[in-house]
Amino acid sequence: MDITGKKESRLEEFKANPRRAIWVLALPMMIGLAIQTAYMVVDMIFVGQVGEEALAAVQFAGPLMFFGLGIVFGLGSGITAVIANFIGAEDKKGADNSAEHGVALGLILGAVVTTAGFLWGKDLLLLAGASENTIGPAWDYFSIIVIGYMFMVLSVFFRSILTGEGNVRTPVIIQAMGTVVNIILDPIFMFSLDMGVKGAAVATVVSQTAVCFVFIYMLFVKEHAYVTFAMKDFSFSSTILKKIFLIGFPASFSMVLMSSGNFVFNRIISGMFPSETQMGDLAVAAYGVGSRVDHIFLMPSIAIATGLVTVVGMFHGARRMDLVRQVIYYGMNRAALIGIVLGAIFYFNAEVIISVFTDDTYVIVFGKDYVHILVFAYPFIAISMASGRILQGLGFGMPMLVITFLRVFLISVVLTVIFVYWLNKPIEWIWISMVISMISSAIVASIWLQWGLRRVEKRISQVAPSPA
Repeated sequence: MDITGKKESRLEEFKANPRRAIWVLALPMMIGLAIQTAYMVVDMIFVGQVGEEALAAVQFAGPLMFFGLGIVFGLGSGITAVIANFIGAEDKKGADNSAEHGVALGLILGAVVTTAGFLWGKDLLLLAGASENTIGPAWDYFSIIVIGYMFMVLSVFFRSILTGEGNVRTPVIIQAMGTVVNIILDPIFMFSLDMGVKGAAVATVVSQTAVCFVFIYMLFVKEHAYVTFAMKDFSFSSTILKKIFLIGFPASFSMVLMSSGNFVFNRIISGMFPSETQMGDLAVAAYGVGSRVDHIFLMPSIAIATGLVTVVGMFHGARRMDLVRQVIYYGMNRAALIGIVLGAIFYFNAEVIISVFTDDTYVIVFGKDYVHILVFAYPFIAISMASGRILQGLGFGMPMLVITFLRVFLISVVLTVIFVYWLNKPIEWIWISMVISMISSAIVASIWLQWGLRRVEKRISQVAPSPA
């Protein structure tokens, strides 16, 4: 059921106008991501008011926070692709059972990542390079975030289920409401109640818990979805679980690799400067601020790529590869163009943007240099991201994992080690290594996508003619 209350598949609507289908899915998600990004920006502004050490602490905690959630996001994309494929094949029972498997996975993974966070979180923060000045606030922040992991995990899977059936608007509205609540609660907990960086974490947990319960009400009480749930009569299917993991687990591991990459970069950056100067903490803070700026660019890229997973999955299930190719080229071109435009805007306004977060001169200089270099990778990030997600929609999960490993560790980290430890280059060369890795991964992703399309088309032609 979409937001208007219609309990129908959107397959025929999307087949009638494939290009419009991308925007039907992408625009609501873009709005939701815009609100989410606004929260991330506002949150960092509030944290910046606490101090540069607080900014660095949140940046150290970030990779650990998304390490656990990365596994969930990846498997969630697998659920989205599997449900979309079943709907494309007009198999509602398969779509329903896939959604039920998603809920069961959410409960199990929520318990696992929560336990792991409490057991090893503080040691990992120290391993990431958190200093004596930042380990306290970093653990204060992360230990509270862990409390809300279960609710965050379930929300991700609920959103993935709805996205798989082509209903992006409902999860966007729910997430937007949670984001607004989070923004309202941030200054209350951080400043009115004098909780500092702890307050930012409490606000996140409270808002995400509320989001989870709204999803539960909409899906299980109001039955506001095309798929239906019968958890009491849940029937385990190794076939469905295998499909979810084959598509989703490589994506999960790729997100774990990205979190691990940020973990490594935090460590390298913090260790580039003498500890007594605290310059390492300031550089890590600048990296965190610059990453938040990147999220503004990532909004449309993520929205278009996620829309492509659903549309490509449906058209693939319906054996309409002509429509698959049409939406791929259209969506990727638009994503790359948006990356070029936003990159130019950020390049010429970098210092003003970074100054919104902090007034520390060193953080502004480091952050401005980061933006000036990273924007040249934006169109390539869009191409790489879209290619990986499209391959998921076609049933190939492994390419995203391999491409991410290539980008983060085989190129970016290796080049960083060479530039910093062998050639004694300054911090700007870390950003240059990132750009080189993103351009390289985009080239590999594009070639892999063409291979995947040809393979699927050959397989379909051998089974039966494509239906009109």
